Amino acid sequence: MKGSTVYSDALRSYRNVDVDGYEHEFVDHTVEYVRGRVHTNGMENFWSLLKRALKGTYVSVEPFHLQAYCDEQAFSYNHRKGNDADRFTTVMKQVVGKRITYNELVGKTEEAAQSWGPCRKPFASGKDAASVEWTRVFSSVSSLTLCDSL
Repeated sequence: MKGSTVYSDALRSYRNVDVDGYEHEFVDHTVEYVRGRVHTNGMENFWSLLKRALKGTYVSVEPFHLQAYCDEQAFSYNHRKGNDADRFTTVMKQVVGKRITYNELVGKTEEAAQSWGPCRKPFASGKDAASVEWTRVFSSVSSLTLCDSL
């Protein structure tokens, strides 16, 4: 969200974040890892959990469903301090009145590919989950919102 504060490390790629309408504070890991509230520990923790889930729990992730797995991990991370009953109640409140057909779930309709976003579109024939590069994973979770202050 424009006006939000983004905490990062000193990677050059982040230098124009403040130009794009965000506040930007960073830590230079050659000097320090934490400066007050500025650190990357929460994001590094999230990436560790996401990679562990993709490699261990889910094992075979189809590119079409990658965003759903990332969304699930973001939800779990953002609600990590609640208990199972709280998370269940939150999910049930969000699904009331919503419906998804099997064809939408597996991407057999044009609307499904569009409604799930660009990362949900199936790959062209001849490509499989093994051909997905980590850059694809990074781009697919760029829209995730992580709440480190929970």
